[in-house]
Amino acid sequence: MSKEKPSLPTGTRDFSPETVGKRNYIFNTIKRTFEKFGFQPLETPAMENLSVLTGKYGEEGDQLMFKILNNGLHEKKEPEKEKLQENWNKILQQPFSTPAITERALRYDLTVPFARFVVMNRNEITFPFKRYQIQPVWRADRPQKGRYREFYQCDADVVGTKSLLCEAEIVLMIDEVLTNLGITDFTIKINHRNILGGLYQALRAQGTETDLFAAIDKLDKIGREGVSKELLEKGFTIEMVERLFDILSLNGTFDKIDELKIKVDEAIGEIREDVELDENRLPIGEDRPNILKRVFRNPYGYDDLKRLKFYLENLGFKNFRRIALDITLARGLSYYTGCIFEVKVNNVKIGSISGGGRYDNLTGMFGLPNVSGVGISFGVDRIYDVLEELKLFPESAQTSTQVLITHFDNQSEKYALPILQQLRAANIATELYPDQVKLGKQMTYADQKNIPYVLLIGSEEITTGKLKLKNMRTGEQENLRVDEILKKLAV
Repeated sequence: MSKEKPSLPTGTRDFSPETVGKRNYIFNTIKRTFEKFGFQPLETPAMENLSVLTGKYGEEGDQLMFKILNNGLHEKKEPEKEKLQENWNKILQQPFSTPAITERALRYDLTVPFARFVVMNRNEITFPFKRYQIQPVWRADRPQKGRYREFYQCDADVVGTKSLLCEAEIVLMIDEVLTNLGITDFTIKINHRNILGGLYQALRAQGTETDLFAAIDKLDKIGREGVSKELLEKGFTIEMVERLFDILSLNGTFDKIDELKIKVDEAIGEIREDVELDENRLPIGEDRPNILKRVFRNPYGYDDLKRLKFYLENLGFKNFRRIALDITLARGLSYYTGCIFEVKVNNVKIGSISGGGRYDNLTGMFGLPNVSGVGISFGVDRIYDVLEELKLFPESAQTSTQVLITHFDNQSEKYALPILQQLRAANIATELYPDQVKLGKQMTYADQKNIPYVLLIGSEEITTGKLKLKNMRTGEQENLRVDEILKKLAV
């Protein structure tokens, strides 16, 4: 029998110790910022009931879930076994038409499981509730650079308040995390769902808002031609699409909201007149006053964006050059209702590394209405690729052991054992090479593991009590007592 060559499922990866060290550097940088802003850690199961996940991400999201087959027959009683066997027989005949075989799925993101947790634990948690969560998620997407089927997300959400202070703190956290990681050339794109919602109503389209949002969200991937084709297939007319792109071209910098509002008002003016004058093109069953009130309420999210800018200015935010008001930004997930965010690094060809927004109705889907929330998610795998490409990982991110103790014989090994414990007791990560081999092999081990210091112990060091400490990066050597070594390397 030939042995099968080992392989990994497509879209997944192993992580070497060096890679894990770098990933932990990213995790720890993000965690410190989350905790600094008052967020508490939370974890939820890898799988959720399918009923919890479906219908929360739009049609495409539902299609990208990894569903889990129900348990086997060995756990069931006889009547249940017969029913399950019947379902299995059906599936063998029509494999894509028997939803009864799956009741669970791997989580698609961390936000919906968080909403489910809030509803189930609403009597035990304190509102507003701020949590962060760092766990893997799974999506049956086509793997490509920067996109995997299994990947980590780092989420921070606050529920139980509608204050725009939360959105402002999200901007501050994004800016702090990326700056602390050494990334300086990035853009925080911000939009508001009411901008797109108002445009949808003004277009009087036959398709749904979700159709419009999902198509616009792909603009940077498939371009204007691709978005136009998708909208036409969903029932939008050529006139509607052309009018839409006229308005979507009116982007501006975030610190010029007033100027942008004037431009948007001018663009909407033509639509306002059209709606007022052409009664035949209003949606069926709606009168003119109601449609006008809904289309032009809360001028396109303008009030919320102004409030967000107010908080940022009064919190001392100085990096408005990193913010762009992008009215083409849609965020494909259907549960967003207010401000939405997306972050891109400008000098690398990788998709967005962070995104999020306000959602007012998510917990309502689980029986707890009127609990507004807002959150942000960092894509760790894409951030890793950015740091790798820009060579921004510090050397310390790859180092786990700080000191390697070398020895030559039984006597030096015995002498080294209490020193090993002293160094570890001082929180200095230390290894004692386990075998009695030539010094060159021990030094090569330290070099390959990127260990910054080697402590050499031989007969002379035992006699004098002064050990030879070598800096592997500079080549410098010092003869020091144990207490001096502890002082030099203490963290």
